[in-house]
Amino acid sequence: MIEIEELLDLSHTIAAPLFAGKTYPWEVLDGIKSFILELGETLSPEEFDHPEEGVWIAKDAKVFPSAYIGAPCIIDHEAEVRHCAFIRGSAIVGKGAVVGNSVELKNVVLFDKVQTPHYNYVGDSVLGYKAHMGAGSITSNVKSDKTLVVVKEPGAPHETGRKKFGAILGDNVEVGCNSVLNPGTVVGRRSNIYPTSSVRGVIPADSIYKDREHIVIKKK
Repeated sequence: MIEIEELLDLSHTIAAPLFAGKTYPWEVLDGIKSFILELGETLSPEEFDHPEEGVWIAKDAKVFPSAYIGAPCIIDHEAEVRHCAFIRGSAIVGKGAVVGNSVELKNVVLFDKVQTPHYNYVGDSVLGYKAHMGAGSITSNVKSDKTLVVVKEPGAPHETGRKKFGAILGDNVEVGCNSVLNPGTVVGRRSNIYPTSSVRGVIPADSIYKDREHIVIKKK
């Protein structure tokens, strides 16, 4: 349930080569910065503006004047970066994605059509195609005791070796408003998280997370 091929459609991201040769999606987190810098140099100046060192913005993307874009960063075609967004760096914003009002991004890959539209914090995370984070929902990327993050797949915990690791959202995941995705959370494709949830561990695909004791599979 937690391998790249089970969670993410790589045809929907400019960052597909970053995942090559890897098994688990969190394995890309260390390489986002260098990947952006390498890929950026290959992007067509006819399609992408290069306003400063390490920043590439598609000419058809919409970036509000009040947004902060920190290097390195790639903002792909038809993305929208709204009022007072804060992109701290090492961020890939996919085609048609939305980075909304007062949203903060750091060391992330947002696949195409991802929506983080209102007051979200997304750090050290990967959000799959058309994933949506409701207003105020955030990724918590460091454990309170500062120990290394473990992905708690039932019966098979995975040591990530990472101190900072937020969440992996599979394609078409819906996260309800004001939810917290605790360090090492992995949510399978097409699953829904109830509003105001505190989520940790692995949530199966095609499920509804109501609380830790009530995770139900969607009816087909």
